[in-house]
Amino acid sequence: MSEKVVIGMGEALWDVLPEGKKIGGAPANFAYHVSQFGLPSCVISAVGDDALGKEIEDNFTSKGLTHKLPKVPYATGTVQVELDDNGIPQYDIKENVAWDNIPFTEDIEALAKKTKAICFGSLAQRNVVSRETINKFLDAMPKDPDNLVVFDINLRQGFYTKEILTNSMERCNVLKINDEELVIISRLFGYPGIDLQDKCWILLGKYNLKMLILTCGVNGSYVFTPGKVSFQPTPTVEVADTVGAGDSFTAAFIASILKGKSVEEAHSKAVQTSAFVCTKKGAMPILPSELTD
Repeated sequence: MSEKVVIGMGEALWDVLPEGKKIGGAPANFAYHVSQFGLPSCVISAVGDDALGKEIEDNFTSKGLTHKLPKVPYATGTVQVELDDNGIPQYDIKENVAWDNIPFTEDIEALAKKTKAICFGSLAQRNVVSRETINKFLDAMPKDPDNLVVFDINLRQGFYTKEILTNSMERCNVLKINDEELVIISRLFGYPGIDLQDKCWILLGKYNLKMLILTCGVNGSYVFTPGKVSFQPTPTVEVADTVGAGDSFTAAFIASILKGKSVEEAHSKAVQTSAFVCTKKGAMPILPSELTD
């Protein structure tokens, strides 16, 4: 992999759904969908030396997804997923598993030096080992102002602190957040009770962001850039489940920006892609060519 690459870094795991287990983890979902848009991508995580870890490796290989998955002396991660009546997932994320303990290897450092864009979240930083690896990776990336450092906040089960969130927002230049997370962030940081858009403008300016992506479920989504905002309504589709839809949104958006599309064009592509993923079970369906062309 000699050319510039797009990285999804953090948790790689099994979502144990009512109908069986499926590969999950936001960084893997992101990297997989980026690859479907024709860009070189790689997922960085860790697995256990166990059957579930081997199955993740085999699954990624079969999908053509490049991966760096060091084996560590912890069990491969699993998440029990239960869907409510609207197909919205509820998660029980197992602790002290392989992806909590991603080592910073020479291979991973070498990959950092040719990274064009990275997407990481808060969940993979709940343990100090993976948190330090993510920060070392960011330090090792080229200091190119055109590089995209995407912090996709994923507040799960209280696995976050104000300090981790602050550090990540200071280090990213693209922030992805949903409306529920924005309310939590506003309470945590003591932002006044103004509307969601005003909170986004505050975050954009405070952390000197290139872009802030706000998704609001059925109420549409916004992309804020300095002095401008793009809005897209959410298409009405028959939802199978929403697992991975947000990750596909991020992947389609970032891939489109890297291909030279405008923010508005990238936003439209992201909305179409995530709507399609909602119509399929699981987080990694094959996207139709009319989306990825």
